[in-house]
Amino acid sequence: MAEHSIHLNIDWPGGRNSVGEMNVGQMTTKVSIPKKMDGPEVGTNPSDMLLGAAGGCYLMTLAAMIERAELPLQEIGLKSEGIVDIINGVITYKKIIHRPTVILTDEATEKERKKLQRIIVQADKHCMVSRAVEGNITIELEPYIR
Repeated sequence: MAEHSIHLNIDWPGGRNSVGEMNVGQMTTKVSIPKKMDGPEVGTNPSDMLLGAAGGCYLMTLAAMIERAELPLQEIGLKSEGIVDIINGVITYKKIIHRPTVILTDEATEKERKKLQRIIVQADKHCMVSRAVEGNITIELEPYIR
């Protein structure tokens, strides 16, 4: 894949508690500061989008790696949690916990199940968003495999 650009446009009508409209890729959405940070909480916010980017990237990477390894996949899904805290007076995105659910078919061998466990960890290392936030946000994995 050659280098490519990603473009974002946000129309923002005023001050801190305004509601803007963001366009990026195929997504158009309203954006504002969340209520927990004394904002109007209309649409989404950067904290949600970062979690969505990290989770989406991790899951797509995991799915691709499972497919390349030719594991007998039945079902895959992901729940993620972002932990935001105030550290030294600064609102900080501290941690992301990915909780992937991966279900292999009944025909899966023990060797394939062990390979899946390695791939679950490797997918985080290969995800471009995980690499982009490395050193700033801790990413933890709590997989459920069946």
